Amino acid sequence: PVFAGMNGSAIENFSCVIYNIFLMNCTWQAGRDAPADTQYFLYWQNSRDDEEMECELYIKDENCRNVGCIFQNVTIRTEKAYFLVNGSSKDSLIQFYDEYIDLYKIEIFTAPLNVTAHCTRDSAGCIITWHPPLTSHVEKAKCFQYEISIQNK
Repeated sequence: PVFAGMNGSAIENFSCVIYNIFLMNCTWQAGRDAPADTQYFLYWQNSRDDEEMECELYIKDENCRNVGCIFQNVTIRTEKAYFLVNGSSKDSLIQFYDEYIDLYKIEIFTAPLNVTAHCTRDSAGCIITWHPPLTSHVEKAKCFQYEISIQNK
């Protein structure tokens, strides 16, 4: 059966972010009714054609339970990625959690690069220039919008 396992044993509050272009961090909380010995395992598949991969580096809580994962060399594709977290316990069956996520929606961009400001005392004011942030999937710099906050110090 699809939802075999003890109610309340599946993970909760699953969330992932991609940062520094190719690193992905996923976190979750243990199910509120999961037995104390429950251990969770994360698998993901970037597209239907890719192989399913288990977490490379688990993040553990104070009880040595897996509550997160860090992936390296993540590539953002156009398809939704599939995530599955299952669990095991010697006391009971644990329900799994799964979700499809558009990876481009969870990417946190780096700051703009090479920001420079040239200011003069005349009416020209300041000229501020920068390069777009690094990203794994946005190819057109004109896709970005910027907001400048100028503060007197």
